[in-house]
Amino acid sequence: MSLWNKIKGKFQKNPIEKLTIRDLEGEKIRLKSKLDRVKKEIKSLDKQKKQLFKEGIGADVLTKKMLAQDIKSIEMEMRLKYKTFLTYQKQFNFVNNLLIVKKYEKELKNIGMWNKITNIQPELLEAKLSEIILDSKEFDSVVEGLNKVFEMRIDEFDEEVDSAEKKLFEAWNQAESGDIEVDEIVENLDLDTKEEDDEELFKRLEKEK
Repeated sequence: MSLWNKIKGKFQKNPIEKLTIRDLEGEKIRLKSKLDRVKKEIKSLDKQKKQLFKEGIGADVLTKKMLAQDIKSIEMEMRLKYKTFLTYQKQFNFVNNLLIVKKYEKELKNIGMWNKITNIQPELLEAKLSEIILDSKEFDSVVEGLNKVFEMRIDEFDEEVDSAEKKLFEAWNQAESGDIEVDEIVENLDLDTKEEDDEELFKRLEKEK
């Protein structure tokens, strides 16, 4: 059983009480390593996708169609890895927030919030603590963040997918006509209608190159 499953198991059986700061800190480091690895993999795939696009500029239709299939495969792999990234990110947020809560356990008990935290259903608390980032610098900020936890609503959203091949041919046409600089097209190459979180992720990944 992984450390994450042990932590989650303890949390569900006896919320927070049996979790140790040492276990949480260890899991935080492990999840951070996983997040960093997935980000590197996504950036590498993004680089491959842009290179394949450049190879299609000026190529014949058959070559473009073959390249389009390769690019769509890479795009699919990127999106799968992004979903993995989101899973790890939520786990990281959850563990980090639990760590902050544990560090302020005494203070939270003094103001009566500890009972409120331990009485909420574990599954619901896990979901909510996975969606926020508590500020650990000031106790008042932690309390404010936890108060928001009890007011939050967990939303679900559906992801729309457009025609990747159509977008690729439109982009190639733009590059070949000279209307837009190739580097600009490659930089903004986007095959799907992404949620805002997707866009923010790739912007951050681009800055880290």
